[in-house]
Amino acid sequence: MESEIVVGLDIGTTKIAVLVGRRTGHGKIEILGMGKAESLGVARGVVLNIDETVRSIKEAVAEASNKSGVDIKVVNVGIAGQHIKSLQHRGMKTRRSIDDEISQKDIDELIDDMYRLVMSPGEEIIHVLPQEYIIDAEVGIKNPIGMAGTRLEANFHIITGQVAAAKNIYKCVNKAGLEVADLTLEPLASADAVLSDEEKEAGVVLVDIGGGTTDVAIFHDGIIRHTAVIPFGGNIITEDIKEGCSIIKTQAELLKVKFGSALASENQENEIVSIPGLRGRPHKEISVKNLAHIIQARMEEIIEHVYYEIRNSGFEKKLIAGIVVTGGGSQLKHITQLIEFVTGMDTRVGYPNEHLANSSEEITSPMYATGVGLVMRGFTGEPSQTKEEEKPKVSTHSKKTKGNWFDQIFTKGKQWFEEESNG
Repeated sequence: MESEIVVGLDIGTTKIAVLVGRRTGHGKIEILGMGKAESLGVARGVVLNIDETVRSIKEAVAEASNKSGVDIKVVNVGIAGQHIKSLQHRGMKTRRSIDDEISQKDIDELIDDMYRLVMSPGEEIIHVLPQEYIIDAEVGIKNPIGMAGTRLEANFHIITGQVAAAKNIYKCVNKAGLEVADLTLEPLASADAVLSDEEKEAGVVLVDIGGGTTDVAIFHDGIIRHTAVIPFGGNIITEDIKEGCSIIKTQAELLKVKFGSALASENQENEIVSIPGLRGRPHKEISVKNLAHIIQARMEEIIEHVYYEIRNSGFEKKLIAGIVVTGGGSQLKHITQLIEFVTGMDTRVGYPNEHLANSSEEITSPMYATGVGLVMRGFTGEPSQTKEEEKPKVSTHSKKTKGNWFDQIFTKGKQWFEEESNG
């Protein structure tokens, strides 16, 4: 029997990446092919131009399809952007019988109930993530299945986003001739790819520095505790270099990647980079130390935002594993030292190679952490129909988005019309 194939689609601000993967016999993920295209219709994690985004998706899908030999039809998509918010909420369900064991059905009903929370206009719940369960005032229960009790409560971490932003993602994917299997918050996908279970247990902060946004996810006791999306990323550093050195954007990006450093003190005074002038103009000479000063100033601002989120979460003193930084921005020289300097927390760069069977240098780059995580989520999102089914399993992931956003809204509308006409 051929193993199932899952496709992850990371719609980023700088690149759109498509990764095709399957699970090996050892439970690792084998990436069969990858395609990427420049992302022109996305800014700060949000789709601003449908046609441009569709074109980029098609280009990336075609490349991934050629490399993997797979006809891509269904994808797991990531969502990010400044509109993403998270909140804590407690849900409760009173059960009729104390004799019946608590089942997955009870937990599903409790989770479904959370989806009915009233949101601000234009907002929709993306994920409902149970943190811990309480049975008849007994707290700290991680898996309540099989236990007895009448009052089942749970603390939930609820992630919301703008309906319009999600609709635009669906629209782009559908126009590219694809179907969305699931919509996942990008920091959750990145966390799957680069964090170990031990780190999540000990307490860790994932910081994913992308082109347009920096995503933050905080874990403790193996449970997600806090999520945030900061509307700054690598692109704003490129803009600063462009302004500060009076050069064009492509040169600024090359300078950042080749000679950039997040710590000015690590560079020599006499290191100079010569840049060709525009059409007949003389060459420009730029000091590598000055370049590092520009980068460090903006990077410190981004890290301060991250540190604010860590303090805000209330888990600042409980994060034994410190910070794991990933995404394209984590490839900046001396980034870990700067983060440690600003936050005082241990920091490492997260590479998505732990769960991969084939680790080519390109795929294990932190740039593809979200894409690898989206593929992994395709395998772990819903239990497969195997012998594993017999084990009691607590579903901690959000509902799968069967069909898509429009179908759900259409169905709700249809039910309402039918009720009205019957009334």
